[in-house]
Amino acid sequence: MTTVPPSPAPATGPLVSVVIPVYRAALTLRDLYSQLSITMPQVAATFEIIFVEDCGGDESWSIITELAAADARVRGIRMSRNYGQHNALLCGIRAARYDVIVTMDDDLQHPVGEIASLLAALGPDVDVVYGAPQHEQHGLLRDAASRLTKLALASAMGAETARNVSAFRAFRTRLRDGFSDYRSPNVFIDVLLNWTTSRFAVVKVRHEPRSAGVSGYSIPRLVRHAVNLMTGFSTLPLQISSFIGFGLVLFGVVILAYVGAAYLIVGAVPGFTFLASIISIFSGAQLFALGIIGEYLARMHFRTMDRPAYLVSETVVRDGSEGMC
Repeated sequence: MTTVPPSPAPATGPLVSVVIPVYRAALTLRDLYSQLSITMPQVAATFEIIFVEDCGGDESWSIITELAAADARVRGIRMSRNYGQHNALLCGIRAARYDVIVTMDDDLQHPVGEIASLLAALGPDVDVVYGAPQHEQHGLLRDAASRLTKLALASAMGAETARNVSAFRAFRTRLRDGFSDYRSPNVFIDVLLNWTTSRFAVVKVRHEPRSAGVSGYSIPRLVRHAVNLMTGFSTLPLQISSFIGFGLVLFGVVILAYVGAAYLIVGAVPGFTFLASIISIFSGAQLFALGIIGEYLARMHFRTMDRPAYLVSETVVRDGSEGMC
């Protein structure tokens, strides 16, 4: 049975909804809840904690149900299957009831004490605040893949702030109105926020080492994440394809001039090997361009299928009620 930690005297501050996507976090959920229960009354006048369980297959949902039954400030939402972190976040964001939303991971790498820094930076001229890590806690290859993803995000958002994005963020709840009708299965919260505001801020916060479990973001998954970002929310790949095509056209013109000059000067034209290499270059460029166009056509196809971004299976609140949605 979970015991609700004693709360300090309520603070005067914003009304905050803390949204946490949960995936195989049974070892950290209780500690995370305890820290939030102690810290949030000091920085917010009222708060709620929304755990969105993304069907990780462990005991996370049982723990969330237990926490929600013991504390009215806790709400649990369970996905019908694993949709991914950003899809779970979108579900939690749409369920939030208060003026400011704070999102964070479930692995205790985002220190709860740093929420005060995010809220303090959310001033009159700022709508979104990212808590960027002072030092990355991953290995060399993982950090490189993460940087690739942020470069892709920068191209999708068209904002320099994208290089400092983090899952640890605070933003005004009203921003969700800008993507209330968004239904694509490809969800990237930071791009959706960029649709609604250009007033971003970044604060450097400490990130703790992972205390338990293994990250669900492997290097191949991060690379795939970057590719989905670029092809799903940016025209950069098409522009790259156009530049490559233009460059090869210029290359072909130079080769043609060379062949013509060689014929006029020495009366000979380079042989089959030279011709085959030129054909190979241009064929490769065409296939590259067609591949990129195919990616965009595939995404248009998936959108016409009208697949939902997520589907809620169960919800749980203080009175212990559970239901299907």
